[in-house]
Amino acid sequence: MSVTFIGMPQAFPKKSVKDVENAQLRFNLRKATHTIREKRASVVGELPDWQDLRAAGKAIKDHTLRNLDRYLVQLEEAVTRAGGTVHWARDAAEANRIVADLVKATGETEVIKVKSMATQEIGLNDALAKEGITAYETDLAELIVQLGDDYPSHILVPAIHRNRSEIREIFLKKMTEVSGDLSDEPRALTEAARRHLRERFLKSKVAISGANFMVAESGTLVVLESEGNGRMCLSLPETLISVVGIEKLVPTWRDLEVFLQLLPRSSTGERMNPYTSTWTGSVDGQEFHLVLLDNGRTDVLADEVGRQALRCIRCSACLNVCPVYERAGGHAYGSPYPGPIGAILTPQLRGMHTDLDASLPFASSLCGACYEVCPVAIDIPSVLVDLRAKAPHAAAEKAAMAVAGRVLENPRLLAQAQRAASRMRRLVPRRLPGPLSAWTDTRDLPDIPAEPFRDWWQRTGGGQSDGQHKKEER
Repeated sequence: MSVTFIGMPQAFPKKSVKDVENAQLRFNLRKATHTIREKRASVVGELPDWQDLRAAGKAIKDHTLRNLDRYLVQLEEAVTRAGGTVHWARDAAEANRIVADLVKATGETEVIKVKSMATQEIGLNDALAKEGITAYETDLAELIVQLGDDYPSHILVPAIHRNRSEIREIFLKKMTEVSGDLSDEPRALTEAARRHLRERFLKSKVAISGANFMVAESGTLVVLESEGNGRMCLSLPETLISVVGIEKLVPTWRDLEVFLQLLPRSSTGERMNPYTSTWTGSVDGQEFHLVLLDNGRTDVLADEVGRQALRCIRCSACLNVCPVYERAGGHAYGSPYPGPIGAILTPQLRGMHTDLDASLPFASSLCGACYEVCPVAIDIPSVLVDLRAKAPHAAAEKAAMAVAGRVLENPRLLAQAQRAASRMRRLVPRRLPGPLSAWTDTRDLPDIPAEPFRDWWQRTGGGQSDGQHKKEER
């Protein structure tokens, strides 16, 4: 006996390779983000004064941003006193030129790097490659991304979209020293990466880093990481070049203590960061250069609503709770800064000159989960709404809504518009022209009825005569 379900397809469509890859991506993202989210909730719940710490972090950042010019000068003076050299970069091109010139001055053609979002922002690796300089990532996740000819998809865990079996295949393909019996166990993969990197650490003369924080009063830079690779990268080379956004400042060591509690709990769900490295200026055997990067940050600072995005300490907590990021993945944002914070930071840093950047503020459900977990209380939903109003198409949208509002509030105009639409319904294309085509590319334009509901209601006496007519037909 066979059973047929009415309305159900007789065969399920075969999934494409892309469909399978997307499903795996979403699974990887969901598993990883939920794990980090649960760890964060556990350690944050241990602190009765968490909200006080959060308020303190917000206050420190706001104070620093209001006095950024003064603290940047103080930082430069402190770094210079400690034997370092400070360089100022207005934009990505200037920063890349400064770094390339510094590396070429050493005579080296290879550099090692400790994870830095600022260098991803300016495209430093590609810029160095054009100058004949090869940059090697030393953070494990960044190494996976680099060897896989991939792009980062998460602020904290750049290779979050990869699972263990995929990482194993990348290592087997790109690491010549790895044997074919390499397993996909985390310990084995980590050991393979350690052996691969050890030679780089020992022979490299130049290193490039970012920094999580800079302390204005002492000129100290701070990097928080979980593997120890960063510490080797910072201490072994003869030349250290740090590229840091100007917003990463805190005034004093006492202020730093607040963020050393906020960041580990919000990022990796740990009470204390495993490796916290600090350095001040040059030391015996090492030359130090600090490149302070603007690249649109002073423009963001001028925006009364949007400037709070500069409080961000790159913890990624907002990504781990965002339903949009979980489904779309970091690559969809087209920026080193994905997720909710990227949706407000990227359009401000780069401007909303492209369709992608202009669309980022709309990549949110405005559920507010990102604001609730942000350790420095960035009101991301409010900034999203403000940026939506500034999008290039906002003026046309506002005008269209004004016209629609006028029609909808006037019964006579609404009736006339409905009758006109019904008369012209055969002339309406299934795909709208020009900029409106983006809407119909992903949606079916609904059929316009031959008669407006109001006219039908009046003609049939509330549907009674129409119902009688249909009964007689049956």
